[in-house]
Amino acid sequence: MGFAFSNDMQLSSSAFADGAAIDARHTGEGVDLSPALSWDNPPAGTKGYAVICHDPDAPLISANGTYGFVHWVLYNIPASVNALTEGCGDFTQGKNDFGKLGYNGPLPPPGHGQHRYYFWVIALDAELDLPAGLSLWQLLEKIEPHARAMNRLVGTYQRG
Repeated sequence: MGFAFSNDMQLSSSAFADGAAIDARHTGEGVDLSPALSWDNPPAGTKGYAVICHDPDAPLISANGTYGFVHWVLYNIPASVNALTEGCGDFTQGKNDFGKLGYNGPLPPPGHGQHRYYFWVIALDAELDLPAGLSLWQLLEKIEPHARAMNRLVGTYQRG
């Protein structure tokens, strides 16, 4: 089936509303903790989840045609989970574009203006036991055949 945007499965955060500014606490200029996230209404048969955060406004294009900047890759999240706490260190952390495992929040270049940060939750039809350290693109290649629904929450940030 492949990736399918879902309006039924909803993603939200107690840290910011969709389209609103992300507090500096969750950025590279602050404490740099991942925001709390929660989701509901996954499709029937969901066996696990993946969560990612990507900045499409980052002025970067790689040799393989990808764009933007990846801030978080998190996976092997069981179906019984429907929320992540602030600063979540649970589950399996992938490699972000800072070259680190786990979350590193917004930190756009000085003077670059406001960026949008897309937090995605992806519902999977299988429990995948994937190794730590996958990049976003490696993860997407492995989960694409199992993705049943996805939805996003968009936050904004402009460096002070």
